[in-house]
Amino acid sequence: MTDSFQFFSLPKIIFGTGKRSELADEVNSRGKRVLLLTGSSSIHNSGHGDEIITSLKAAKLELEHEVIAHEPSPSLIDKIVERYRPGGIQVVVAVGGGSVMDSGKAVSAMIPVEGSIRSYLEGVGDREHPGHKIPFIAMPTTSGTGSEMTKNAVISEVGEAGFKKSLRHENFIPELAIIDPEMMLSCPAKLTAASGMDAFSQLLESYLSTKANAMTDALALQGLKQIKKYLLRAFLEGEQNIEARYGMALAAMFSGITLAHAGLGLVHGFASPLGGFYDIPHGVACGSLMAPVFATTIDNLQDQPEHPAIKKLIIVSKVFADFKYKTDLEYLQAFKEKLIHITNLLEVPLLSDYGLNEEGIQKVVDCTSHKNHPAKLTKEQLAIALRARI
Repeated sequence: MTDSFQFFSLPKIIFGTGKRSELADEVNSRGKRVLLLTGSSSIHNSGHGDEIITSLKAAKLELEHEVIAHEPSPSLIDKIVERYRPGGIQVVVAVGGGSVMDSGKAVSAMIPVEGSIRSYLEGVGDREHPGHKIPFIAMPTTSGTGSEMTKNAVISEVGEAGFKKSLRHENFIPELAIIDPEMMLSCPAKLTAASGMDAFSQLLESYLSTKANAMTDALALQGLKQIKKYLLRAFLEGEQNIEARYGMALAAMFSGITLAHAGLGLVHGFASPLGGFYDIPHGVACGSLMAPVFATTIDNLQDQPEHPAIKKLIIVSKVFADFKYKTDLEYLQAFKEKLIHITNLLEVPLLSDYGLNEEGIQKVVDCTSHKNHPAKLTKEQLAIALRARI
């Protein structure tokens, strides 16, 4: 944990059941010509899609609507931007999962500038974005990425030379995030599992990050307590358990804040090349690798009792433990087993289900970053972690 730190801006946050009703007024205060981005099914499955669209039209807003069916690619963003750049869009609204919010964030940032988004992506392009954008409002329908809190939009291109990179600027933080747990009630169980594991990995990685600070620690630990209490309940009882949806919405929101200020670790270091080389959902990649990555991390650190990360891992292990008054090593071992148990209960797919095989492991390992991970795993340990999920 760092002794000194900076904390950046957050969106205006409107959080609570039924708060979707405030969207039209909030949009109206920012502009009349609106581009609404939604998922292919999430807004309609929620039972509130018609209600939201009707409320926007009733506010006498000029409404354009685009559907985002997959994780955003450079070509998808470019096509949408080219369609609406000449049209005087004044507000961009994204109602959906992480892919929809990333798309909305990217579109709002690219409408005011020239050229392809590829030119502005970190590690891909050669241009620096000036930070100008159209006002952007995010309303998540899943509890996962925390994109409603962050300054970056993740853009993917899948294939042999694929990548998963960010369009990033301090000004890209949404002006407003409306987080209504009722919007998540209809989220399918598989998506609840994948997005929930994404939030889980973001909270744990930012808590253990070498860039963590007192603010991120407090939020990450609170978020992890929400994961412990509500993740499995949201998966099993998601259609009727508003308390579980509320808790997971908080966890996801906290994870977005903490990842933006403390950074992430090895699980997301794996997820970047996996998402570039294979058409694998981000939450599945993260959820699949949590157990093997953190088991090896614990093994590498447990003989260093004064290491800041092992002290934090013991705290987390106690949060997730089903017993008391055991030794630290027993808590750590139980946490490793708990991660396997949660992965199995949530039926997180194997990476081989999306095409990863023994031949592809080395390529993924060679492109994997440890980022802010507290322990350096060897290339063989990285390969073993991947091999555990094929």
